[in-house]
Parts: sequence; C-alpha cells; structure tokens
Amino acid sequence: MAKGKKKTVKVEDDMSKKKVEETTPDMDTTEKVTEEPVVDPMAELQINLDLLNDKYLRLNAEYQNYRKRVEKEKSDIFKYGHEKIIIEMLPIMDNFERALAATVTDEAATVENKVLDGIKMIKKGLDELFTKHHVSKIEALGQPFDPIKHHAVMTVEAEEGESDHVIEVFQEGYLLNDKVIRPSMVKVTHS
Repeated sequence: MAKGKKKTVKVEDDMSKKKVEETTPDMDTTEKVTEEPVVDPMAELQINLDLLNDKYLRLNAEYQNYRKRVEKEKSDIFKYGHEKIIIEMLPIMDNFERALAATVTDEAATVENKVLDGIKMIKKGLDELFTKHHVSKIEALGQPFDPIKHHAVMTVEAEEGESDHVIEVFQEGYLLNDKVIRPSMVKVTHS
C-alpha cells in the first residue's frame, strides 16, 4: 500500500508565520521533515519599524485630540465662568422690574419720584453689568414657542392668531452668550 509522505514546512509571510503540511508521493510516512525558515533580519527590522511607527502615529493622534479637548474646556470656562453669579443676580433684576411696573401708576408724589429714579438707576446699572458680561434677555413676546428658550406655564386656545406662539411673559428668560441660563416663563397659544 503506497502512502504519501507528509512534510511539515514553515512558511514566513509579512506579518505571521504559518505551518503548511505538504504530502509528497513517498512510500515512507514515518519520516517527517521540518525545515526552519531563513530569517531575514532586514524584513524583521522593517516589521518592527512599521509597528513602532503605527504606535507613534496613534499616540500622536491621541495627544492632538486631548489638546483640542483641553483648549475647548478652557475656552468654555472662560466664556461661562461667571454664570453662577449672574444666575444669583436674576431675582434682583426681577424685583427691580416688578417695582418699576408698580410705581408707574402713581408718579405724582415727589418721594415716590425719587424712589422711582433710584430704582431706575439701579436697573440701569444692572443692565450695563449684564451687557458687559454678555447677558441678554430672551425675546419671547409674540415669538414662536421654543421649549429650549421658553417654559410654558399656561396655555390658551388660539383665536385668529398663530398657534404655539407666546402671548404673555410672566418672567424674563436670559442668555449668557448663546447659552440659555434661564428660560422665559410664558403663556402660549395652542390650536
């Protein structure tokens, strides 16, 4: 009975070593021959160089992404760093606006006029402070309802006007740069 001879040969390609079995037409199957591959030092060095270069490129890309992220965070801290104090000042602004609205009805008395003038000066100072720190009111009255900028506390049926529009502002909303720091409390129409 004729059996083929199996010979195990190691074949080296670019990235890995593979074992390949070949069957040769030989009568004796007990003898297995293993040939050692010839190691090319330049090819091995090139593989190591490619691996290190890939590692360097990945590390460099990670560092560039980290640097961009830190720069953005630093920019956001500078841009929104005073947000907390502005939020704390908003109720003061609300109280001054309520006081001004209440004193408009009776301007005949001299004392009330002085108080009114004082309140107007304080309000003007707060307005200037807000402008200096890029704080602005959200324009709400008559605008289409925007759930990011407006907080609907009441709704009424729309008559002939457009639905989903703000018809009354209960409390002003404010932006710090382009970020909503407090939405406007509003009454909205619906269909």
